[in-house]
Amino acid sequence: MLTLTCPCCGVTAEETEFHAGGEAHLTRYGPGSDDTEFEGYLFMRENPKGVHFERWRHVYGCGKWFQVARCTVTLELFGAYPAQTTRPPQALQDTITAKRPGWSWNDIA
Repeated sequence: MLTLTCPCCGVTAEETEFHAGGEAHLTRYGPGSDDTEFEGYLFMRENPKGVHFERWRHVYGCGKWFQVARCTVTLELFGAYPAQTTRPPQALQDTITAKRPGWSWNDIA
């Protein structure tokens, strides 16, 4: 079981207090987008073996959304940060790179 710390209110709890919301950092397409872009937004998701960025909501706490970086192989959590950011904080990227040499945000973005 995962133990997450909400970056918004600081509470640390098991994953049952939170709700997973899917992949983070998606490009959202709205009115005026073509069918291919909208289809990609709705259905195409990464399923990496390794570092993955996800959205979570603190359902039984503050109710806010945040983002988590974790390894899909080992379930290791690298850190969490507010949902209003377009990319992980540099300190988190450095932490991931230190634990997973060769990893780069540019490989994902």
